[in-house]
Amino acid sequence: MIKQDQVSPIFVCYGTESYLMNEFIERMLEQLVQPEHKEMAIVRFDTGETPLDTIIDEAETLPFLVPSKIVLVRDNVLFAAGKDSSRIEHRPERLLAYMEQPMDTTVLVFIVSHEKLDERKKIVKTAKAKDAVVSFGPLQPDELLRWLLKRASNQERSLGTETAEELIRRVGTDMHALAAETDKLCLHAGQGGTVTLDAVKTLVPMATEQNVFKLTEELAALRTREAITLYYDLLKQREEPIKLLALLVRQFRNMLYVKELGNQGYSPQQMASQLGLHPYAVKITGEQARKFSQERLAVLLNELAELDYAMKTGRVEKALGLELFLLKTGSGSAG
Repeated sequence: MIKQDQVSPIFVCYGTESYLMNEFIERMLEQLVQPEHKEMAIVRFDTGETPLDTIIDEAETLPFLVPSKIVLVRDNVLFAAGKDSSRIEHRPERLLAYMEQPMDTTVLVFIVSHEKLDERKKIVKTAKAKDAVVSFGPLQPDELLRWLLKRASNQERSLGTETAEELIRRVGTDMHALAAETDKLCLHAGQGGTVTLDAVKTLVPMATEQNVFKLTEELAALRTREAITLYYDLLKQREEPIKLLALLVRQFRNMLYVKELGNQGYSPQQMASQLGLHPYAVKITGEQARKFSQERLAVLLNELAELDYAMKTGRVEKALGLELFLLKTGSGSAG
């Protein structure tokens, strides 16, 4: 039996960081379900396909040939805000009643891949009152670094902060990708070894979006040669100039937003939520934005808009047009 003092009978897991949410659920399954019982002890539903009545009926049914079971429910309807387009009839009162008297042989887990829950709904308020809600938002920059260091340490490898920061610069903030690259680097380092900065630079390719981060860093520091070299590398990788321009526009626009929100007194965490960015991306963007005035960023965005139109209408050759913009920006005053 699943005892009340060991694990809650109901969980509402929500947030945008799917890696952490999946990790939490996997740990729960390992703790509560024997490997040989998985087929009988784990039941999966989706509220977009199955009525809540059916889900609660399953939760209230005693497990068959196993001591306990876990009912996993993917939900974009019951707990999150937004219009229900599934055309499945749900009766939230069934869940409210179940919350008052849950089965002690069932753990009912709702998986809600949304940034926020709909606080107006009674089932959300009830779940919170019963301490059943678990949030999985993006890690803050320092937390992300500590997580990488711990992942390497758990594999008996050493990973320094500078090396971890370079890994994030190359891979981005997707925890699934970071986990895979960290494991690869740990394997390369060997038992008791150290993941070096050179190994990261040699073994980890830089994603296109991260290359554009790097490109804007070079422009902000007026390192024109480095910016052009990076641009040529991207062209060799057959990246489309119009795609690169669009990514540059997004990054310069985010710089402008970060400066404006900072002037309004927003914290980095509030900026991340407002802009839909990872907190680490806000940190890097803020560092880059300090090299530009708001006026300069507005001018650059206007120039990029004009260049975009010229490239798409054939008035300028795409690769050459973007190269000329980089040369002009990298050699001019950052303002």
